[in-house]
Order: sequence, then C-alpha cells, then structure tokens
Amino acid sequence: MRYKNIVLSATFAVVATSLGGWGVAVADSNGYAEHGGGSDGDSGHEGFKHRNAFTLSSPDVPSHSFFANEFILNGFGCTGGNISPALEWKNAPPGTQSFSLQLYDPDAPTGSGFWHWAVYNIPASVTRLEQGAGNSPGTLPENSHGGNTDFMDTGATGGNGNYGGPCPPVGDRPHRYIFTLFALDVPDLEAAAGIPPTGTAGLHGFALNKGIGAHLLGTASFTAYFGR
Repeated sequence: MRYKNIVLSATFAVVATSLGGWGVAVADSNGYAEHGGGSDGDSGHEGFKHRNAFTLSSPDVPSHSFFANEFILNGFGCTGGNISPALEWKNAPPGTQSFSLQLYDPDAPTGSGFWHWAVYNIPASVTRLEQGAGNSPGTLPENSHGGNTDFMDTGATGGNGNYGGPCPPVGDRPHRYIFTLFALDVPDLEAAAGIPPTGTAGLHGFALNKGIGAHLLGTASFTAYFGR
C-alpha cells in the first residue's frame, strides 16, 4: 500500500508539473499568477506557482494604486507630465521570443474602451522598460516599435505610437488602467499574424488574444487607477 501511494504521488507530481507549463498565466494584484483550472488548496503548490509565475509590475505605479501626476496625460484638460512609467517582468514562459505590451482603459465612455499605450516585438532578452521609454521611438528596445493608440493624430502624446497617460472625464468613478504583457514564441507579431504594424490596438489585441493561437505562451498583467 505504501508503494502504491508513492507511485501515485509521483504520478500526480509529474501531471501537476506538466500542467503548470500550459495555459495563460495572469498576475493579480499581489503578483500571483494562476493557470487555468483554479486552486487545488495545496499551500505548497500555491507557493511554487507564486515563485515561478510570469509577472508584470511597475516601481512607479504599484498594482491597485493610483497614478501619480507625472504619469498623467498633458492634454484634453489634464496637466500631467505624461511620462511612461517603468515596467519590469520576470519568469517568462520557456520558448519566449518576443513580448508585446498594451495599456487599456475598459471604463472609458466610448463603447469600446480606450487604448493608451502599446509596444510590440520587444526582444525576449528584455526584462524592463525604463521610465520614459514609451515617450519616443528612440528610447524603446531595439527592434521593437510603439503601436497606434486612441490618441492617434491628436498630437497629445508627441507622436503616434507614444505613451498617452490617463485622463478620464471629470466626475467619473476612477477608471481601471490594465497593463498586459504578452509572451510569444515568434519574434515578430505582425509577421506571424499577417497584420500591418500600423494597425489599430484593437486589431493587435485580436491577433494577440486569438489570431496567433498557440504562439501566445502566456500573459502577465496588473491594474492601476485614476480619477479626477
């Protein structure tokens, strides 16, 4: 009986390890990520997932915090510094060849939310974007590029493809701003998806979430807030 228990335990350990490499990992406010299937109630396994999760965070805008004024848009009635916050990530899935980043406000009263920032084809060797990296094409990692956002052709961000900070309508409840980093097993998202680099953030979002299928290895995200 003891021998059977040992064999079963070893079998379950192999299965759990295998499943841990599949699915999309999404980090919550504590930097913790879950793969599909939910919690199994094993505190040791939960700790393992916590240590090895693909996570995204910001030293400038901690998860579930409010943006400081230096990261708020300078335009459309807002008077912030419009500096892109620093971002850092760790534990990318094995096989990652590139990352894509999107910043989205689902609470904007547009009927389709509002896209504030996008960076595509970030090399797999990169694990951080410095503060201000999103304010100019020249400060982004080599071979990556800023994507079009809903500030396109407004001049509010200093150029198409640059970071545009929060600026929700006065009186709204604080909006959610969701930073999401996608890990891909291809070096060029647009080439893999057959879409133009100048395509909208929505088109890129479709390609990332659905169009490229199994080329998406995982995601990591966190949410910050702002209201005025």
